[in-house]
This record gives sequence, C-alpha cells and structure tokens, in this order.
Amino acid sequence: MNLSTFNGDWSKVNFLNLMMIDLRGNLRSVTLPREYATEKVLRDGIGFDGSNYGYAKVSNSDMVAVPDMSRALLEQRGEFNTVHVFCDVVSATDERIPFEQYPRNVVRNAAKYLRDKKIADDAKMLVELEYYAFDQVEYTIQPNRVGYSVATAEGLGDDFSSAPRFGLFDGYHRVSPEDRYRDFRDKTVELMGIAGVPVKYHHHEVAAGQLEIELEFTSIEKTADDVTLAKWIIRTVAREMGIFATFMPKPMNKVSGSGMHVHQFLTRDGKSLFPGDGVANLSPLALSYTAGLLTHSQTGSLLAFTNPSTNSYRRLVPGFEAPVSATFAKGSRCAAVRIPSYLKKDSTRVEYRPGDASANVYFMLAGMIMAGCDGIAAQLDPVALGMNSAEILQEKIFPLNLSAVLDGLEKDHAYLRPVFPEQLIEQWIKVKREEAAYVYNAPTPQEYELYF
Repeated sequence: MNLSTFNGDWSKVNFLNLMMIDLRGNLRSVTLPREYATEKVLRDGIGFDGSNYGYAKVSNSDMVAVPDMSRALLEQRGEFNTVHVFCDVVSATDERIPFEQYPRNVVRNAAKYLRDKKIADDAKMLVELEYYAFDQVEYTIQPNRVGYSVATAEGLGDDFSSAPRFGLFDGYHRVSPEDRYRDFRDKTVELMGIAGVPVKYHHHEVAAGQLEIELEFTSIEKTADDVTLAKWIIRTVAREMGIFATFMPKPMNKVSGSGMHVHQFLTRDGKSLFPGDGVANLSPLALSYTAGLLTHSQTGSLLAFTNPSTNSYRRLVPGFEAPVSATFAKGSRCAAVRIPSYLKKDSTRVEYRPGDASANVYFMLAGMIMAGCDGIAAQLDPVALGMNSAEILQEKIFPLNLSAVLDGLEKDHAYLRPVFPEQLIEQWIKVKREEAAYVYNAPTPQEYELYF
C-alpha cells in the first residue's frame, strides 16, 4: 500500500474512489474514472442506491454521496493512481438534506448536541485498537459441517506448534525476533501518519498473534474517521504481506479477546472539564458523565452499540481483563470505566473498556457521548449508585448476550433520540436480531461434545 496526502494535482490521477460507511460501520466505495471526476461531481456529489447499505428504508432510497476533500489520499497501486476520499451523504432532493441515519452525520450531531446544550465545546477521544494477525485462516459453514482453524507463526497451529516460540499468553511487549509482526505494525503506522491518523504507540499484546495500536487524542468527529481509516489500512497491508488481520473480539476459545477501549474527556475553551477533587480526581461533571455511561451500559442499551456482535459476548467473560459489571475505579482493568492511575491530577480522564471493534465506531462514540450527557443532565452520582468498585459486582452485571442488550435498547433509548433517529434504532435492532438468530440457532461443536 503506497499512500500520500493528495496535493490537488489531478494531472496524473486515474481514478476517484468515493468511500461511504454502511450501517455496520464497514467501508463501501464507488470508483470514477478521472474524466468523470469533474468539478461538478466534487461539488455536488453522485447519486447511489442507499438501500443496499443496510439503513432503514426511506420513501426514496436514492442518496447522494458528496466528497469531503479535507481527508483526500492518493494511492499508487501498480500503474494506477487513485484518490480516496470520505463522503458525506445527503438526500437526492433539491434541498440536499443530510441523511440523518448516516454514521458521519450521527457523530457530527452528537458533537453539535454538546455545544447546543452548552455542556462542552468538544469531546476528545483516544482509541486503543486491539486485533489479531494470523498466518493461516480457514472456516466452513455447511448444514452438516461447521468449523474454523487459525494459525500464527508465533507458535499456534499445526504448522507452527513445534517451532521455537513463546507461551500462548506471554506475548505482552515482546520484541523481535519473537515478535513476528513488528514490520507489519511499522508499515501500518507509517501509512496512518501519512493518512493523518495520529498514533501514540504500537506493541505486541498478551496472546500469540495479538497486537495493539494506540491512537492519539482527537476531536470526536475525526476520531471516528481515523479508526475507520486505521482498520482499512491494517487489513489492506496485512493481505499484501500474506497475513490476515481481524478485529473480531474473540477469535479463539479461552484466549484473550480484543477490545476497543476509548479514553475520553470533554473540553471548554480548550481545557478539560474532567479533572477535579472528587473520587479518583474526577470533577462532579466527570462523575455524572461516568454514571451515565455505566447506567446505560447496565440496561444493555449502550452495549448494543459498543458491543454489537454475538462474538462480543464471548469476550466479556471474567478472567481476561474484560469488564462485565457497571463499575468504575482508578487503575482497575476489571472496571467498565477505568481512571488511569499513571496520570497527573490535571490530566484525569475516563477510559470506557467494554467496547470492541465489531462496533460501528461512529455510533459507538456518539452513543457514549449521549449516555454521558444524560448522566450530566440528571446529575447522577456513580458513588451513590454503588458503582465505585475495582471488583466485579454481581448486582451490577451487564446483560451478556446480544439478544439481551437489544432488549435493553428497545426499552432504554430516550437519551439517544436527539442524535439517533428512531428509524435508525429500529433498523439496528432488526439487523442485529437477525444476526443473533443466525448464530444462536446453530448447533456448536461444544454442544456435540456435551449432548451427542
């Protein structure tokens, strides 16, 4: 993958690739030959059929994708040069109304809500991307045969299990040559920098084949685009290097899962509103924000967006630093909201730890903002609510399957309505219930083991 920032010179460009986001948060695209990438297209966009992107049906599924040239990238691939650009999506009517279900519009409206309600000027987010790199992947789904197999050159799988290796759970901060994926991470981080995605650091994670790239704090709208670009770059570079990268939360049984932790704080006049003299050095506003996150997680409502896959709940089990109850604490990786203990008091922030990268990151970030704002509006106190604990609290346990959290979203989504259209919530529930039925209705090898 050969990327550079697009400098506006179209003379050697062969294609314009318009990138859009579907309901699940995946990138889709339409590619135009250079001669069709006119000034009119750059200004007014192109029409496309939005009904195939998963959103709730509207009276007219014709949509318009309008290029946002502020993040344009030039890719040289073989003999062709392609300009990649995110798009905004608007209606095909003369008014060109922003499509309210579109993820970039949802996260944009969440940022606007902060300002309109005079809660804060901005939300700053830092995302930790955990993922696996595998050298071999196979899976099959047939009525009479179901199975998967993954392998990593770091010592897992038939072709690698007898090679020199470190222990399955001994990978944390390994160096080369034991760390087989250093070059892979270096390449992706270099490309992220070119793409305007700031990276704080990268390292090997706990399990064999498990990696992490930690991004830097940016404003919420940019963070969502940055995560989307980062995942695209990681997957593309992996395939070019003959390996497979996956953000699946729990690709292996009884092995560490991959989360997408989000550090966050609100700002006014460029200053964080979260440091204070309360519990864990949090301000009253930060404590109420935290209570909002935890309250709507405990109902399952927020988890429906931060953990929206059946596989998410294979990861949320005790024993693997994955939180399962609505608690907050300083320095605890068992708590759903962790306040990092290594920070100075004036840098205090909160880290929401349940989420994973199966999420549509735009909906995830917007959902957290709205949950936190609801806590602020209600002046919730997480200490009074019994949420101050570094341990798992049985009475605060989350719903721990996709069907249950969707039930929670159906009952508890009033706090989301200013930003999430009702049609979007209904469609999200419909699509995710279909996914849940597909997975939960199928027999598993474990059931054969127990009941055959």
